[in-house]
Amino acid sequence: MSSSSLPKTKKPEDLRSARWFAPDDLRSFGHRSRMMQLGYSEEEFRDKPVIGVLDTWSELNTCHAHFKERVQDVKRGIFQAGGFAVQMPSLSLDESSLKPTSMLYRNMLAMETEEMIRAHPLDGVVLMGGCDKTTPGLVMGAISAGVPMIYLPAGPMLRGNYAGKILGSGSDGWKYWDERRAGNITDEEWLGVQGGIARSAGTCMTMGTASTMTAIADAMGLTLPGASSIPAVDSNHQRMGSDCGRRIVDMVWEDLTPDKIVTDAACRNAAIVAMATGCSTNAVVHLIAMARRAGVDLTLDDLDALGRVTPLIANVRPSGKDYLMEDFFYAGGLRALMKQMEDRLDLSVMTVTGRTMGENLEGAKVYNDDVIRPLSNPVYHEGSLAVVRGNLCPNGGVIKPAACDPKYHVHEGPAMVFDSYPEMKKAIDDENLDVTPDHVLVLRNAGPLGGPGFPEWGMLPIPKALIKKGHRDMLRISDARMSGTSYGACVLHVSPESFIGGPLALLKNGDIIRLDLPNRSLDMLVSEEELARRKAEWKAPEPRFQRGYGWMFSKHVTQADQGCDFDFLETGFGQKAGEPDIY
Repeated sequence: MSSSSLPKTKKPEDLRSARWFAPDDLRSFGHRSRMMQLGYSEEEFRDKPVIGVLDTWSELNTCHAHFKERVQDVKRGIFQAGGFAVQMPSLSLDESSLKPTSMLYRNMLAMETEEMIRAHPLDGVVLMGGCDKTTPGLVMGAISAGVPMIYLPAGPMLRGNYAGKILGSGSDGWKYWDERRAGNITDEEWLGVQGGIARSAGTCMTMGTASTMTAIADAMGLTLPGASSIPAVDSNHQRMGSDCGRRIVDMVWEDLTPDKIVTDAACRNAAIVAMATGCSTNAVVHLIAMARRAGVDLTLDDLDALGRVTPLIANVRPSGKDYLMEDFFYAGGLRALMKQMEDRLDLSVMTVTGRTMGENLEGAKVYNDDVIRPLSNPVYHEGSLAVVRGNLCPNGGVIKPAACDPKYHVHEGPAMVFDSYPEMKKAIDDENLDVTPDHVLVLRNAGPLGGPGFPEWGMLPIPKALIKKGHRDMLRISDARMSGTSYGACVLHVSPESFIGGPLALLKNGDIIRLDLPNRSLDMLVSEEELARRKAEWKAPEPRFQRGYGWMFSKHVTQADQGCDFDFLETGFGQKAGEPDIY
């Protein structure tokens, strides 16, 4: 790792932790005494940067199964650089086990992170995350807290394998489930896929939400260069962990805080890189929320404009055709991809290395130009995502054009509407369902308030009646999200959501829906007079929560197009809290 170009301006007496440990008073006596109770002598923590290692390990979070060991690598680096490391267990948001959705708790992790940093004697932090919502949750909180921070991505798991076939997280789960529903594979084969699709610690090895968000953090300048691409169980990941520990200590002495890194230009870089990777649709919600914590007013229209002019050059599933994240790493990783498109990036932005993005990309090379394509031979001529608007989604909806059958880019068909997931599931499993490939499946009441929590239900299963006839895609619309490992002609994040009376709530079975992706429009062909009549008859459903965290979530979460942060956590809501009183 190249050395920083920044001067070390902070002195021991300027350390934030000095407020706890330096004064000759009764309260600081207590702080020092309790540290000694832990077995540390004063010289181990006095006049040294105290670094919090925010660790999202749990025994249910498979993506972070290696963090129990990796935290030791980070601490080793901190101690080597003359810092004092303290492990701070944090809320572990695992995508597979946490219900109804980990998205319900992203903002809780952000709140915990911000308050944990502010309330403790921490001079800087290493954020250890990776599973989908941990990256935005940790980063949002750390941006608001404002101390030097560096992000350590969990890294993708190894490629899946069964019967000589390479398996991709999520993507092949959906694929083989449809084949099982169609009667094309046996129970034994299905169980073989189940046992072979996830073979090591680490995040999904497709370009799902986890790899998308760690790439965004990388492109934003919040990780060591290329850290997001390193597989979780590769020894390079261990070395990267100790590098993070050493670097955060210097960042404290340099006073390199998030506000000097997460700028308008850095957010734009992150969005461009995300589009080029074939990113998850969830990138929209999280990137907007992260940017707004830094005071950057990033919008859906900004992202759509970048998507129109940014070719998709990472040939990684599900938007790509052939490769997975392990292949991406061997091909040069994110640094190589960014090098391919450096003329489109602002290379002057500062990063956690203390050097500019341009300096970090020096020497990066592509080792397989089918995995990381040149701009002249993209996987898809535009970026990963597109934003549509119309009378069905006046505030926007999101679709992944490269991951769906092109024949649905312009499509008109009758709506088949479901008010709940159980209602939809019962219908699509009915082999006698009266449905054609031209129908448009619609699921509503699955947004931030309706889900509740904005669950990943948006990749609606293809009806069994069509599966058995060989159909594998059709137009689907919802106010839900979908997994970043998903694919298909799915319009998601319809805003405003149906649960609060958005136009999706007014749609009826048989109404004709028209999608025109080239012109970015999505409409129901229903007159304004008829929609006004339906709106007058619409009745608001009962709130999902009556107390507790869910009640607070319901009162303060913003809509999908606004990033789904809590309104009171956004930068513009009020003055930032100061340092805690110590008496």
